[in-house]
Amino acid sequence: MSSKIIDFSNIKGDLTGGIVAGVVALPLALAFGVQSGLGATAGLYGAIMVGIFAAIFGGTPTQASGPTGPMTVVSAALVTAAIQITGSLESALGIILLSFLLGGALQIIFGLLNIAGYVKYFPYPVVSGFMSGVGLIIIILQLFPFVGLSSAKNTFAVLQDLPRAFTDFNIYALALGGLTVVIYYVFPYITKAIPSALVALIVAALAGYFLGWDVPIIGDIPSGIPNLQIDTMFSNIPAESYSLILEYAAVLAVLGSIDSLLTSVIADNMTKTRHNSNRELIGQGVGNMLAAIFGGIPGAGATKGTVVNINAGGKTRISGTIHGLFLLAVLLGLGSLAAYIPLSVLAGLLIPIGFKIIDTKGLKHLFRVPKADAVVLVIVLLITTFGSLIQAVGIGVALACILFMKKASDIGEEGITLETLDDLKNEKPWQDELAFYDAYKDKVLIKHLKGPLFFGYTTHLKNQMSTLDPDIEALIIRMDQVPLIDQSGLYTLEDIIFDLEQRGVKVLMVNIQEQPCDMFKSIDIIPDLVSDEHIFANIAEAFAYLRSDIDN
Repeated sequence: MSSKIIDFSNIKGDLTGGIVAGVVALPLALAFGVQSGLGATAGLYGAIMVGIFAAIFGGTPTQASGPTGPMTVVSAALVTAAIQITGSLESALGIILLSFLLGGALQIIFGLLNIAGYVKYFPYPVVSGFMSGVGLIIIILQLFPFVGLSSAKNTFAVLQDLPRAFTDFNIYALALGGLTVVIYYVFPYITKAIPSALVALIVAALAGYFLGWDVPIIGDIPSGIPNLQIDTMFSNIPAESYSLILEYAAVLAVLGSIDSLLTSVIADNMTKTRHNSNRELIGQGVGNMLAAIFGGIPGAGATKGTVVNINAGGKTRISGTIHGLFLLAVLLGLGSLAAYIPLSVLAGLLIPIGFKIIDTKGLKHLFRVPKADAVVLVIVLLITTFGSLIQAVGIGVALACILFMKKASDIGEEGITLETLDDLKNEKPWQDELAFYDAYKDKVLIKHLKGPLFFGYTTHLKNQMSTLDPDIEALIIRMDQVPLIDQSGLYTLEDIIFDLEQRGVKVLMVNIQEQPCDMFKSIDIIPDLVSDEHIFANIAEAFAYLRSDIDN
């Protein structure tokens, strides 16, 4: 894929991919805008600006960017906090947009300083707990709009007020919200050619309009190019709001970076390319700054939009740009029609998205992974859902580091030390491997893992395995010196082994110690991914098995 800003080599595929991604993004942009507290137009403005400019300046050619669930939840928390300081949304708008602007600027700085190289070190339990908490927030905050009622702005207050949803609900709003959810889940069984979210939005909105039901709707949406908000950002900013602005700008920058880079990795896996992380952060930062200048909410790389863009033929950054331009055309031509969309329909779109964001894999293995990882995940989830998003990430990372240092200290007393992982090309065979290595080095790779396999090493290990020679028939993973594995390491090895098995590469594991072996069995890596016949007590047995297999 070309890294040029303009590359017309795949214009037909890019046009199709961009339009399809735009169609997918439209209902979500409206829904996320409403949930942010700034209105549907803010969602559209953000989707347009981030979509166009993150594509032009970013480092992932196939990325489709716009408002996402995690970024919207943080934005909504900022809106609530800013209103508490100023007393009204109108007077708080400067604080909110300045935070968005600074968040984008920080992302550009992250890209220029190569901070992308450090974002990957977030422990899995922290990311899992945070994302699951964000999913729960989206679901909880949409419960009252789903039944046609106004909602409190925080999850705890919503749950306290929950009995009202069963006594004062609007039956028509509930019917439209329910219809939206049903179409969202059922329509893909009919066809996947048209995004189910768009079908659900159109059908439910038209039903409410032509039946004349009295339900809360989005309301007026301004048409035309949005006005610049620069004066709003830099006038009447209370001094007591400076710390709030810095706090939320930092969270939006870090979260937007993680969100985008995770989507970039998915795009890499689908297109068999490698994105430029630092350039991606710069592009996202530019997009978010321009979104703030025009009054839009911030965004990040959107996984669903990126996937449909690639599947529809998008290959260059033109596709992402067209995705944003499509939304601009909708704003200019159909913005007035969106005013009649019921809020319960948007809630019916957001609730399934909230469930998708929840990390069911991490929660399912909660009682199987190391207790320390499970504790960190639950703590981060609870603080995210019912407390501070900022504190959730900070406390989670600190806990994960402290608990791992304790484990590493205990292991260190037994003579095991942490070592960095060598590059595959420079990794030398051990003495007991020399004869086999000389005979089969073109067909078999031996990987030595040394020391505890934890979140600090996982990305490096994944990158190593992505450079594996395509002619390799088997990989031997020697775990003689791995006394401990955490949840991040566990899932990383699972992903690596799964990818290799899909490519037809046999994976053998040698001398697995007690704790890693228990972890592998707890989530069925053994025997589902690596069968018992591919587990060996020593390297000689593994060599004997491979000699017989390869020579025959």
